[in-house]
Amino acid sequence: MSVFESFPGAVGGDAGIAHFGDPFREQRRLAAGDAVVALDDRTAIEVSGPERLGWLDSITSQAVGRLSAGDSTELLVLDPQGRVEHAAGVVDDGTSTWLIADAADAEALATWLTRMKFRTQASVDVRADLVLLGFVDGGSAARAVHAAAASHDRLPLVWEDPWQQVALGGHQYAEIADHPGASLAWRIAVLSPDAADELAATLDHDAAAGLLAAEALRIAAWRPRWAAEVDDRSLPHESDWIRTAVHLNKGCYRGQETVAKVHNLGHPPRRLAALQLDGSDAVLPEPGSPVFAGDDEIGHVTSVARHHEDGPIALAILARRAPIGDLVVRADGIDIAASQQVIVPADAGATADIPRLTRLSRRPSAPDPRAAS
Repeated sequence: MSVFESFPGAVGGDAGIAHFGDPFREQRRLAAGDAVVALDDRTAIEVSGPERLGWLDSITSQAVGRLSAGDSTELLVLDPQGRVEHAAGVVDDGTSTWLIADAADAEALATWLTRMKFRTQASVDVRADLVLLGFVDGGSAARAVHAAAASHDRLPLVWEDPWQQVALGGHQYAEIADHPGASLAWRIAVLSPDAADELAATLDHDAAAGLLAAEALRIAAWRPRWAAEVDDRSLPHESDWIRTAVHLNKGCYRGQETVAKVHNLGHPPRRLAALQLDGSDAVLPEPGSPVFAGDDEIGHVTSVARHHEDGPIALAILARRAPIGDLVVRADGIDIAASQQVIVPADAGATADIPRLTRLSRRPSAPDPRAAS
């Protein structure tokens, strides 16, 4: 049962409470820090043991070996070809490292970690018993969640999304001075069911927001997510995930060679773009809807939402050489005009400054000794 399920107007969705009757109002309150979302579509994984940080550091994309209690970051698990298999937010409490994963990926991530332990002194437990609450820092509801999180045994357990800025060791491909993620101070609190119920009892009913509100803010911030932007071909470069989830200067890990090659010498084969959709037909495409440039299918929608200020918006994965101009999204036989904003440019990568070798000309032939006579 969701912690806010008894609140008036709660409308359930596939993964939890979608909204409470007014998604736009919920978005505005959530963005101001005055509302909280029950993230029933996420799950916490507890990794404990004295060797947990060094072990996680050696097998994932992020440098977490020296993470201090209370510090937050995020990591990816890549396959040997550098493709994204799993993703998780990370926060340490000094005794355990907590991974916050999309619920559909949590069991698979925990299973993979368990297989990789060998003799490492670490244990991995999926903590489906815990409640995850999402909020934006700074408002009244945010303060209430922080107070509830402070009742945790070891410290206020709140993951701070690093997406607001380029993390140490990361790299941003988006060529924009005012990144939309900079203003989204997204947080996720990990609470016991009792602490979550006590918090819910103190909140006004209009302090609850649904998952639709959280998704709209995420999409507007160009923030990739495992459940939406990842498929069996995804490289972290394609969605600008090098920005916060990959440390380019750490030691070796599975997939690191591909990450380095694409970043230093090549270009990702696909690129993430933000789409402003025409809302005149009142049709919102589903994730997976094809994107066209003229008659050519060049990609697909990965996430879509109705934003309280921007209207219908989407993220889409496109072919690297897809045209930069306006596109069309096809949904239920209707063509929806889409204005494109480039997130990952076509020339992303190839950052290594490799000097060009001067072209060697053919050596002049030796003089004919008979010419002197």
